Amino acid sequence: MNTETLTHAAIKGGEWLVKESSPAETFTREDFGEEQLMIRDMCNQFLEAEVYPNLDRIDDLEPGLMKSLVTKAGEQGLLATSFPEEYGGLGKDFVTSTIINEYLGAGHSFSVAIAAHTGIGTLPILYFGTPEQKEKYIPKLISGEWAGAYGLTEPNSGSDALGAKSTAKLSEDGKHYLLNGQKCWITNGGFAQVYTVFAKIDGDKFSAFIIDRGTEGFTQGPEEHKMGIKGSSTVQLYFQDCKVPVENLLGEVGKGHKIAFNILNIGRLKLCAAALGGARKALSNTVEYAITREQFKQPISNFGAIKHKLAEMAIRIFVGESALYRTSKWIDEKEAELIAAGKPFNEALLGGAEEYAIECAMLKVYGSEVLDYVVDEGVQIHGGNGFSAEYNISRAYRDSRINRIYEGTNEINRLLTLDMTLKRAMGGRLDLMGPAMAVQKELMSIPDFGAEDEAPFAKERKLVANLKKAILMASGAAVQKLMMKIDTEQEVLMNIADMAIETFNAESVLLRVMKLVEEKGEASNQLYLDIMRTYLYDAADKVNKSGKDAINGFAEGDEQRMILMGLKRFTKAEPFNTKDARRRIADKMIEEKKYCF
Repeated sequence: MNTETLTHAAIKGGEWLVKESSPAETFTREDFGEEQLMIRDMCNQFLEAEVYPNLDRIDDLEPGLMKSLVTKAGEQGLLATSFPEEYGGLGKDFVTSTIINEYLGAGHSFSVAIAAHTGIGTLPILYFGTPEQKEKYIPKLISGEWAGAYGLTEPNSGSDALGAKSTAKLSEDGKHYLLNGQKCWITNGGFAQVYTVFAKIDGDKFSAFIIDRGTEGFTQGPEEHKMGIKGSSTVQLYFQDCKVPVENLLGEVGKGHKIAFNILNIGRLKLCAAALGGARKALSNTVEYAITREQFKQPISNFGAIKHKLAEMAIRIFVGESALYRTSKWIDEKEAELIAAGKPFNEALLGGAEEYAIECAMLKVYGSEVLDYVVDEGVQIHGGNGFSAEYNISRAYRDSRINRIYEGTNEINRLLTLDMTLKRAMGGRLDLMGPAMAVQKELMSIPDFGAEDEAPFAKERKLVANLKKAILMASGAAVQKLMMKIDTEQEVLMNIADMAIETFNAESVLLRVMKLVEEKGEASNQLYLDIMRTYLYDAADKVNKSGKDAINGFAEGDEQRMILMGLKRFTKAEPFNTKDARRRIADKMIEEKKYCF
């Protein structure tokens, strides 16, 4: 496969699969500026001062507490970072808003309230509101005076958002829409002042409305009792001839799907950020526990089995961060490109997120599953104490589980990953055909056993390039064989999506570590090399397994044998002692008493 090195601004959504990036032009968390580091520290300080001392009170849903914390966060500017200055915002870039989501993400139920408020609670109005709507609502939302919420889900429409049953019709005097229906699982619903709610005008035109607390015909149910994120306000909303002024229609009649789905793109990336922030905190707590907990007359952190767990937790977090900030910068630069081309602010922000919707879906899956893995292993390392409410890891475990469900279930996001990629290819927006044909031609040719490339990281780069070929081969064969029936083969689609997620992560962590080595040398980055090489070694096996499952699901006979031979060739990794690498990674965290990468 011919690849060319591009600036990352030139790489379009999904193009990482067929084009190569360079380390120097890959943004990493080591590139945070002074102001970004200051904002990161502000988030940490806010959690330490306002949230951690009050976690039990928050989980008990103490009346007024969560709203007061949202207001305090607003007073410190933590809600206004990425909003335009004309509405009282700070006008910072997308990477900075990602940093806030990541570092406040360690705040358990508080992080859910903040993410819902600054994301789905506020962005629909910013992106789709009229000038009058923005002027009325945005300043009070980003100051924390008002809190926002979002009403899309209904009791019988979860993943099928457009199957909503809520209706709206214009009143006889033409001054109001009369809304009827019910919404469920509404985060911040118990204390929000402003709600973005979706309903079908005349039963078929899916549209969005801004509804204020206190509007006639609008009531809410009691707080839900949940398995986790207990302190996050979650209620049902009821509308009975709810009188919504016509000027509160958000966007165009019948175009509500544009609002719903575009907001989810950004929400998925920011959920990944928050999940990684929560994972880092859970891992640090677990490292501390492993150092102080003694068994067999020594700390359990001395044991290889524990070190393996600690190191694997750290590897997955580090890899997730690498993919997260690589993508955040892409979105940031796409926004700048669109603004420079004359697009209004809101269209540029939406356009940036839409361009990288594939990557946002992959990040959502990976970030939520990293957090689940970290808290699960955290409970295991805590042993019986991990099951006790006295230790915070039990709260982290309960709080984690929801992340694989909202912002689109992980199954939906896996299906979307491949669906969006194939649709872009068929629409001419993404050239997969040429590279896929090149891979097919390579499979039919005699392997090149020429001299080994001696350039730094040549073996790792070759492995990542080969993993991309494995994806192109499996997906190309699946499309050829299944044709229009491919949508019904969800297992095959999800297997190929898993190949893509592993490969995107592998390339992201490789580029990050290459950049670190180029800037500071190999000697001072040995542990980062351990993280990267361990992940790549394991990723090759995971891509192989997912690829086999996909191929065996649609191919048979000689075709199956040939594709499986190609898969074996493309997923072959050099032997690597991951046991010792993990021990070195764990020993560093034990020395620092926290996640320190």
